[in-house]
Parts: sequence; C-alpha cells; structure tokens
Amino acid sequence: MNTPSELKYTKDHEWIKIEGNVATIGITDFAQGELGDIVYVDIDTVDDDLEGGAVFGSVEAVKTVSDLFLPIAGKVIEFNSELEGQPELLNTDPYGNGWIIKLELADGADQSELLTAEEYQAIIG
Repeated sequence: MNTPSELKYTKDHEWIKIEGNVATIGITDFAQGELGDIVYVDIDTVDDDLEGGAVFGSVEAVKTVSDLFLPIAGKVIEFNSELEGQPELLNTDPYGNGWIIKLELADGADQSELLTAEEYQAIIG
C-alpha cells in the first residue's frame, strides 16, 4: 500500500498536500483499491467556500458511489479536468495525475485533524 510520507491524510481516506496557501487533494491508494474501478468523478463545488469535513463531490465506481470530504476549510479553486475523460487516473495514479481538487486555504484553517502517513497506516492496518 503506497502512503507517501510527505502528504497528510484523513480518516475518510483523502490525502492533502499543502504548499503555501494552496492545497491539492485526492483519494488515497487504499481508497481507490476499496472502491474498485472508478468510472466518474462529480465535483460541483468549484468557487465554493466550504468548511472542513464538508462534502465537496463524489466518486462513482462500478459498484458504489462514495462522497468526498474536504480535509480542511477553504475555497475550491480548481478541479482536475483530466478526470472528466479519464476517471481511472484515480486508480492508476492517485497521488499524481489523479489529484481531484485544489483548495485555497481559509485563514486559520484547522490542520489538527490531519494525519501523518504513519498515523494513517495504523488506521488502515
């Protein structure tokens, strides 16, 4: 199971990479493995200000639909448009070309709930 140490994670199986005031967010290798073949990504929150924990979209796999939860408060500023034609990027490259959104962090956004790679590994076993 791939869990890059430079990223932070959530109990809901999202990863976040914070660079300055912008965060890139996607789903973990574990999550894509549990979902199976992903066929559609639905994000309708671009330009929305959302609280941490809010649903920012969903991922549809062959057998199920799963909500995506925002790891931290901020404004959704970009959706990875490559996912419109290639949702399988979430399966093949979840930490690279399979990123889902970019987020402009809210002032004073609470990062205390974010997990290290080691803490996330402990949750997923």
